[in-house]
Amino acid sequence: MSSSSSNRLPGGLTTVGAKMLVALTGIALILFVIAHMLGNLQIFLGAESLNEYAHKLKSMGPLLWVARIGLLAVFLTHIGLTLALTKRNASARGPSAAESPSNALGERYRDGYGYQTATSASRYMIHTGLLILAFVIYHLVHFTIAPDTTALGTEGNVYAMVIKGFSQPLIAAIYIVAQLMLASHIYHGASSCLQTLGLRTPSTKPAISKAGLLLATVIAIGNLSIPLAVLTGQIS
Repeated sequence: MSSSSSNRLPGGLTTVGAKMLVALTGIALILFVIAHMLGNLQIFLGAESLNEYAHKLKSMGPLLWVARIGLLAVFLTHIGLTLALTKRNASARGPSAAESPSNALGERYRDGYGYQTATSASRYMIHTGLLILAFVIYHLVHFTIAPDTTALGTEGNVYAMVIKGFSQPLIAAIYIVAQLMLASHIYHGASSCLQTLGLRTPSTKPAISKAGLLLATVIAIGNLSIPLAVLTGQIS
């Protein structure tokens, strides 16, 4: 088998090509997260503003479903290729590594291994990514596929539905934990995407790392502000 063919993943993608796609889909997902957050923050402008925003999205009709299917394709591509690359990296460690004791992350090293530069966010990328996937499924069921529309007064009152949902401590807690995981994922993911695309160099690394932390912090604050505001009675 040639080195070229052995370096390919299922579907004919090379490792480099797969990493590029992971980076590009990651950037696309980050842009979506920002847009989604900005739309949701309209809850602080009142019921009329948020409900009008939701109505505009719904009025897109078939275009909205095209956007949803496209986003789903990006999301699944990002997850699928990341898992394939992770599996390939694990296989490349060889049988001696596979037979050695594993650490808490399931990584195996015969001679021990120290994380000299890796952050906790980077070491848990697969874990947070899979948990985010589980949360996305839950979020879609909660607010899109099978929303709780009881006792809302009028159908399509998204504002009232959000208030009702986050007034329940358990549901609010699920969202809060999920947003912290998302922030952790974005913190490392944004920097990793730029590195894959060749934009993070030794000279730009400090600035990009700070930008990644700032981006993750802003997204976390924006997303967390909604359930926290409902729980504390700031909006009702």
